[in-house]
Amino acid sequence: MNILWLKNELLHPLHDDRRTRSYHLLRELRREHEVTYLTFDEGRGDAEAIARASEYCTTLVGVPIRIPSRYRQLARSVASPLPQAVATHRSAAMEQKITEIVRNNSIDVLVCDSLTPAVNVPAQLPVPTILFQHRVEALSWHEKTVRARNPLRQQYLLRQWYRMYAFERSQCRRVDHVIAVSPEDRAWFSVEYGARHVSAIPTGIDAAVFEPCPNASVEPGEVLFVGAMDETSNADAASYLVTAILPRVRELASDVTLSIVGRDPPPNVRALARLDARVHVTGAVADVRQYLARAAVVVVPLRIGGGTRREMAEAMAMERPIVSTTIGAETFPVRDGEHLLIADTPEQFATAIARLIDDPAFGRELGRRAGALARLEFDWSEVATRFAGTCRQLIDARSEAPLMTR
Repeated sequence: MNILWLKNELLHPLHDDRRTRSYHLLRELRREHEVTYLTFDEGRGDAEAIARASEYCTTLVGVPIRIPSRYRQLARSVASPLPQAVATHRSAAMEQKITEIVRNNSIDVLVCDSLTPAVNVPAQLPVPTILFQHRVEALSWHEKTVRARNPLRQQYLLRQWYRMYAFERSQCRRVDHVIAVSPEDRAWFSVEYGARHVSAIPTGIDAAVFEPCPNASVEPGEVLFVGAMDETSNADAASYLVTAILPRVRELASDVTLSIVGRDPPPNVRALARLDARVHVTGAVADVRQYLARAAVVVVPLRIGGGTRREMAEAMAMERPIVSTTIGAETFPVRDGEHLLIADTPEQFATAIARLIDDPAFGRELGRRAGALARLEFDWSEVATRFAGTCRQLIDARSEAPLMTR
């Protein structure tokens, strides 16, 4: 296949889940297919990011863009029906370049990576179009709106939420296919937005990197929570873990420590370490595998759903014992008591943690089964095969359609 991949930025550095997911997926697709990566060139000349693009694409094409200042963006957004994040990247030059590449480069399928680039995808392209959605964007804006305390900011976010909902719904309905990253997101795109064709691919892992460490020195009583702390769902989970769950764990297993690992912890998360000397908030770390290898229990205490859980997949691949809420495990084909323990109240969660600390043999057995599942279902080569299969089905369906319907 000859794939045109549209994204607003280059992938390096891989500092968030979206870029990491796209990188690994494209790296696998590039092994068997031609990938033209089309993106914006903001003129900053990131030489390393440009050089490393050859790791995930065959051809790199940049379209110049000048991003207006934040104040100018705000001024323009007042009258625009588009969300500000989308309007900022609207570009006639990009739309023209997409048409040109599709016409001249024998493109078989166009993949729009994330929602915002979709604003530049022309209507009535002669190739099938896929919208690759890493999350439900409107839900993210809804969460920001609900949690805003400043009335003026809340009003601004409310408008952005409405606009994002309308734009996201329209784009999901106009493309040929939407690919989500979880069954829950897939259901939203299908039921709430009325998208005609939607599928989901699971979170991927690099099984060669996240391998079990049978000789690792596990720290008895060490509990680990990993997640990007600049995401509302993870920050909320960290607070819930420390304030509602950890005190109950201490009643059952007194010698327990907790590490909260993840980039950009906000002040309220950093403050959790001041509540308890045995709680450590690390921020970003160079290699999370060191923390996973020595953890007695890995926890996923999420209360806000949506998106995917790459960190949980990595813990599974390393065969770590896991306790999760139902929401935390919702994107995985796991069973309570077979691959991990599910707990949805602070009391249940604390009891599950204490059980795994007291019975490490049971934890190792859970981890072994979770690891086998992760390697079978979530290796990037398997994920890319599913993604390519969807592309091929769309290409075949388009080629078989009667000419009058094109």
